[in-house]
Amino acid sequence: MSPLMILAIAFVVLTIVGIPLFVSVGLTTALALYLIDIPYTLMAQTGYGSLTPFPLLTIPLFVLAGRLMETGGMANRMIAIATNLVGAYRGSMGLVTVFACMLFAALSGSGPATTAAIGSVTVPAMKRDGYDVPFAAAITASAGALGSLIPPSNLMIIYGLVSETSIPRLFLAGLVPGLMVTILLMITTYIIARRRGYGGDGDAFSWGPFLKAAWDGKWAIGAPVLILGGIYGGAFTPTEAAGVAVFYALFVGLFVYRELTLMKIVEALRFTALLTGILILLTPTLAFGQLTAFYDVPTAVQEGITSITTNVFLVMLLIGIFYIFIGTFMESLAQIVLFTAVFLPLVTSLGVDPVMFGVFTVITCEIGFLTPPLGANLTVAARISGISIERISVAVLPFILAYIIGMVILIFFPELTLFLPDWAYGEAK
Repeated sequence: MSPLMILAIAFVVLTIVGIPLFVSVGLTTALALYLIDIPYTLMAQTGYGSLTPFPLLTIPLFVLAGRLMETGGMANRMIAIATNLVGAYRGSMGLVTVFACMLFAALSGSGPATTAAIGSVTVPAMKRDGYDVPFAAAITASAGALGSLIPPSNLMIIYGLVSETSIPRLFLAGLVPGLMVTILLMITTYIIARRRGYGGDGDAFSWGPFLKAAWDGKWAIGAPVLILGGIYGGAFTPTEAAGVAVFYALFVGLFVYRELTLMKIVEALRFTALLTGILILLTPTLAFGQLTAFYDVPTAVQEGITSITTNVFLVMLLIGIFYIFIGTFMESLAQIVLFTAVFLPLVTSLGVDPVMFGVFTVITCEIGFLTPPLGANLTVAARISGISIERISVAVLPFILAYIIGMVILIFFPELTLFLPDWAYGEAK
């Protein structure tokens, strides 16, 4: 039996029996080092190196900023803006949820965090409007996944570090696909809500209430303007922007809205520690990714796929199907670290831009947020709504289709991803 087969069996068995993913990857990596007689110090060296890059600090800072903005009153004001903008139409509260998640995604950088922040308010509101609870939870889970696509995005930061791709270019590349997926989710929500007769009560849109809500929420609207404007205006790096976001959230929450308390700040720090603890995956997965070079896995994958087809669209579809499947049981962070090294050389050899592939990868990861058994967003939505993941998994299927449509559109029209970063920074060399 070949060493690759032994490693594959070991990883699958360890994962199936329920061992935590970072342990499964770590043990598989140790076994791989033993089989090719490489010192185990490689894991220690990689572990130290994986946690030292300065841009990695961006992730906990954005998570903390997003949590402080949620508990400090910004999330509620964004929901008020979205509510007054949408008005009273069929599925209006569902549309508000999607739109508010899009706005909050520009603050949190995380899919589960966006789901928790917006869903904790909108799911009870949709229940009161007569929405089927699984449908309300499915809207929240699927729209919350926008937190990983619309900049700033934690997954894009990880991809940028692993692939050595410009993080500002990745952020800018996510804007148009993020808006496109938002529209697809809103269309899906409206069609289903109209068929079932959800919503439609309340006041129609008028400028007075909307302008009042916008004025009350001006500090919330100012956050993404400050963060993204500062990055693209050259005032600070993405990491510095994350630090600015934390201080902005503290200032607004403590002195403007006055809804932040010491206990809320402590809870936000605890939430950040729990959510960013997943970074422990970086050590074993990066070491495992390095080992793929020793086993010549990228070349083997490239030869295997190109022997089937060299059509770039079909290759991207095959990779998308694989990513969606693997995302059902693997954390998105591990998925990006492990497989970027395998697939990026293949797609770049076919002329795919690394920035476009990064956005494509993040969209497939978002689908993973919505597929059991792992489904991070499903877990958060289940806790908020008080129903089982199984019931939400069925209701979320139309929204998964919306994400798949968005993924396919990007494959056939990559310029939707690239024209903004190319316009802002010039074409990548």
